[in-house]
Amino acid sequence: MRKIVLMMSVSLDGYIEGPGHDISWHRVDEELHRHMNDVVRGLGGLLSGRVTHELMAGFWPTFDSGPDVDPDGAMAEFAGIWREIPKYVYSRTLRNADRNTVIVREVVPDEVRALTRQPGGDLGLGGADLAASFLEHGLVDEIRLYVHPVLIGRGKPLFPHADALTPLTLLESHTFGNGVVLLHYQRAGEEGVQAVGETPVA
Repeated sequence: MRKIVLMMSVSLDGYIEGPGHDISWHRVDEELHRHMNDVVRGLGGLLSGRVTHELMAGFWPTFDSGPDVDPDGAMAEFAGIWREIPKYVYSRTLRNADRNTVIVREVVPDEVRALTRQPGGDLGLGGADLAASFLEHGLVDEIRLYVHPVLIGRGKPLFPHADALTPLTLLESHTFGNGVVLLHYQRAGEEGVQAVGETPVA
Protein backbone atom coordinates (compact mmCIF):
# COMPACT_ATOMS: atom_id res chain seq x y z
CA MET A 1 0.00 0.00 0.00
CA ARG A 2 1.25 3.45 -0.87
CA LYS A 3 2.06 5.89 1.92
CA ILE A 4 1.02 9.53 2.16
CA VAL A 5 4.06 11.63 2.94
CA LEU A 6 3.73 15.24 4.10
CA MET A 7 6.66 17.13 2.55
CA MET A 8 7.21 20.77 3.49
CA SER A 9 9.92 23.36 3.99
CA VAL A 10 9.59 25.22 7.29
CA SER A 11 11.42 27.93 9.17
CA LEU A 12 12.99 26.95 12.47
CA ASP A 13 10.01 28.55 14.24
CA GLY A 14 7.53 26.43 12.29
CA TYR A 15 6.22 28.64 9.47
CA ILE A 16 5.86 27.57 5.84
CA GLU A 17 5.61 31.15 4.57
CA GLY A 18 5.89 34.67 5.86
CA PRO A 19 3.32 37.47 5.47
CA GLY A 20 2.16 37.93 1.89
CA HIS A 21 3.08 34.32 0.99
CA ASP A 22 6.77 35.23 1.30
CA ILE A 23 9.13 32.27 0.83
CA SER A 24 12.22 34.29 -0.07
CA TRP A 25 13.85 32.90 3.08
CA HIS A 26 14.02 29.39 1.57
CA ARG A 27 17.64 28.25 1.18
CA VAL A 28 17.40 26.00 -1.86
CA ASP A 29 20.74 25.42 -3.56
CA GLU A 30 21.82 22.90 -6.19
CA GLU A 31 22.47 20.15 -3.63
CA LEU A 32 19.07 20.47 -1.99
CA HIS A 33 17.28 20.79 -5.33
CA ARG A 34 18.94 17.63 -6.66
CA HIS A 35 17.85 15.83 -3.52
CA MET A 36 14.27 17.04 -3.93
CA ASN A 37 14.29 15.97 -7.58
CA ASP A 38 15.28 12.45 -6.56
CA VAL A 39 12.56 12.31 -3.90
CA VAL A 40 9.76 13.64 -6.11
CA ARG A 41 10.84 11.48 -9.06
CA GLY A 42 10.19 8.41 -6.93
CA LEU A 43 6.67 9.45 -5.94
CA GLY A 44 3.49 8.17 -7.54
CA GLY A 45 1.70 11.50 -7.30
CA LEU A 46 1.39 14.89 -5.62
CA LEU A 47 -1.55 15.94 -3.44
CA SER A 48 -2.03 19.68 -2.95
CA GLY A 49 -4.56 22.42 -2.39
CA ARG A 50 -5.51 25.00 -5.01
CA VAL A 51 -3.14 27.75 -3.82
CA THR A 52 -0.10 25.47 -3.76
CA HIS A 53 -1.00 23.93 -7.10
CA GLU A 54 -1.54 27.27 -8.84
CA LEU A 55 1.77 28.55 -7.49
CA MET A 56 3.54 25.54 -8.99
CA ALA A 57 1.49 25.52 -12.20
CA GLY A 58 2.30 29.16 -12.82
CA PHE A 59 6.03 28.51 -12.81
CA TRP A 60 7.17 24.98 -13.66
CA PRO A 61 5.36 23.92 -16.88
CA THR A 62 7.46 26.16 -19.14
CA PHE A 63 10.43 26.97 -16.91
CA ASP A 64 12.92 24.82 -18.80
CA SER A 65 12.04 26.43 -22.13
CA GLY A 66 13.47 29.81 -21.10
CA PRO A 67 16.49 31.07 -23.09
CA ASP A 68 18.66 31.63 -20.02
CA VAL A 69 17.91 28.33 -18.29
CA ASP A 70 20.70 25.80 -17.80
CA PRO A 71 19.24 22.64 -19.42
CA ASP A 72 21.43 20.49 -17.17
CA GLY A 73 20.54 22.32 -13.96
CA ALA A 74 18.44 20.95 -11.14
CA MET A 75 15.59 23.40 -11.74
CA ALA A 76 15.24 22.46 -15.41
CA GLU A 77 15.24 18.81 -14.39
CA PHE A 78 12.49 19.42 -11.84
CA ALA A 79 10.30 21.15 -14.44
CA GLY A 80 10.17 17.92 -16.44
CA ILE A 81 9.50 15.84 -13.33
CA TRP A 82 6.64 18.13 -12.26
CA ARG A 83 4.97 18.08 -15.68
CA GLU A 84 4.89 14.30 -15.85
CA ILE A 85 3.94 13.33 -12.31
CA PRO A 86 0.22 12.71 -11.57
CA LYS A 87 -1.28 15.55 -9.54
CA TYR A 88 -4.41 15.64 -7.36
CA VAL A 89 -5.68 19.11 -6.49
CA TYR A 90 -8.18 19.50 -3.66
CA SER A 91 -10.36 22.52 -4.42
CA ARG A 92 -14.04 23.47 -4.41
CA THR A 93 -13.47 26.34 -6.85
CA LEU A 94 -10.86 25.22 -9.41
CA ARG A 95 -12.60 24.46 -12.72
CA ASN A 96 -9.81 23.51 -15.10
CA ALA A 97 -6.40 21.92 -14.78
CA ASP A 98 -3.60 20.80 -17.06
CA ARG A 99 -2.94 17.22 -18.11
CA ASN A 100 -1.91 14.73 -15.45
CA THR A 101 -4.06 16.68 -12.97
CA VAL A 102 -7.23 15.47 -11.26
CA ILE A 103 -9.44 17.95 -9.39
CA VAL A 104 -10.91 16.58 -6.13
CA ARG A 105 -13.63 18.54 -4.33
CA GLU A 106 -13.45 17.13 -0.80
CA VAL A 107 -11.11 15.14 1.42
CA VAL A 108 -13.04 11.88 1.75
CA PRO A 109 -11.03 9.38 3.82
CA ASP A 110 -12.35 6.29 2.02
CA GLU A 111 -11.45 7.81 -1.35
CA VAL A 112 -7.96 8.72 -0.14
CA ARG A 113 -7.42 5.22 1.20
CA ALA A 114 -8.58 3.79 -2.13
CA LEU A 115 -5.97 5.96 -3.84
CA THR A 116 -3.25 4.53 -1.60
CA ARG A 117 -4.27 1.01 -2.65
CA GLN A 118 -3.51 1.77 -6.30
CA PRO A 119 -0.11 0.66 -7.67
CA GLY A 120 2.79 3.06 -7.80
CA GLY A 121 5.01 5.11 -5.56
CA ASP A 122 4.08 6.95 -2.39
CA LEU A 123 2.03 10.15 -2.54
CA GLY A 124 3.55 13.51 -1.61
CA LEU A 125 1.29 15.88 0.33
CA GLY A 126 1.84 19.65 0.37
CA GLY A 127 0.15 22.75 1.78
CA ALA A 128 -0.74 23.57 5.38
CA ASP A 129 -4.53 23.66 5.01
CA LEU A 130 -4.75 20.38 3.14
CA ALA A 131 -2.22 18.81 5.50
CA ALA A 132 -4.39 19.84 8.47
CA SER A 133 -7.36 18.04 6.95
CA PHE A 134 -5.34 14.91 6.22
CA LEU A 135 -3.88 14.94 9.73
CA GLU A 136 -7.32 15.34 11.25
CA HIS A 137 -8.47 12.20 9.44
CA GLY A 138 -5.31 10.26 10.34
CA LEU A 139 -4.27 10.01 6.68
CA VAL A 140 -0.61 11.07 7.00
CA ASP A 141 1.84 8.17 7.27
CA GLU A 142 5.15 10.02 7.15
CA ILE A 143 6.41 13.59 7.53
CA ARG A 144 9.47 14.97 5.75
CA LEU A 145 10.34 18.40 7.15
CA TYR A 146 13.06 20.51 5.57
CA VAL A 147 13.95 22.91 8.38
CA HIS A 148 15.60 26.09 7.11
CA PRO A 149 18.04 27.87 9.48
CA VAL A 150 16.03 31.06 9.87
CA LEU A 151 13.47 32.55 12.25
CA ILE A 152 10.82 34.55 10.40
CA GLY A 153 8.74 35.52 13.43
CA ARG A 154 5.26 35.32 11.92
CA GLY A 155 3.38 33.91 8.97
CA LYS A 156 1.49 30.73 8.20
CA PRO A 157 2.32 27.83 10.54
CA LEU A 158 2.54 24.33 9.17
CA PHE A 159 0.73 22.53 11.96
CA PRO A 160 -2.64 23.67 13.38
CA HIS A 161 -3.52 23.59 17.05
CA ALA A 162 -4.74 20.13 18.03
CA ASP A 163 -6.13 18.36 21.08
CA ALA A 164 -4.22 15.12 20.62
CA LEU A 165 -0.68 13.86 20.97
CA THR A 166 0.64 12.18 17.84
CA PRO A 167 3.79 10.15 18.57
CA LEU A 168 6.31 9.96 15.73
CA THR A 169 9.32 7.78 15.06
CA LEU A 170 12.42 9.37 13.52
CA LEU A 171 13.40 7.46 10.38
CA GLU A 172 16.15 9.69 9.05
CA SER A 173 17.91 12.99 9.54
CA HIS A 174 20.34 14.75 7.25
CA THR A 175 22.09 18.11 7.26
CA PHE A 176 22.70 19.74 3.89
CA GLY A 177 25.67 21.97 3.18
CA ASN A 178 23.53 25.13 3.30
CA GLY A 179 22.31 24.38 6.84
CA VAL A 180 18.89 22.97 5.94
CA VAL A 181 18.08 19.89 8.01
CA LEU A 182 15.84 17.05 6.84
CA LEU A 183 13.80 15.41 9.61
CA HIS A 184 11.95 12.35 8.34
CA TYR A 185 9.36 10.86 10.67
CA GLN A 186 6.91 8.00 10.59
CA ARG A 187 3.58 8.18 12.37
CA ALA A 188 3.39 5.74 15.28
CA GLY A 189 0.59 3.17 15.52
CA GLU A 190 -2.87 4.44 16.35
CA GLU A 191 -2.61 2.80 19.75
CA GLY A 192 0.07 5.39 20.55
CA VAL A 193 -2.20 8.40 20.01
CA GLN A 194 -3.79 9.89 23.12
CA ALA A 195 -5.59 13.10 23.91
CA VAL A 196 -3.56 15.81 25.61
CA GLY A 197 -3.95 15.47 29.35
CA GLU A 198 -5.41 11.98 29.11
CA THR A 199 -3.90 9.36 31.42
CA PRO A 200 -3.03 6.09 29.65
CA VAL A 201 -4.82 3.03 30.97
CA ALA A 202 -2.43 0.35 32.17
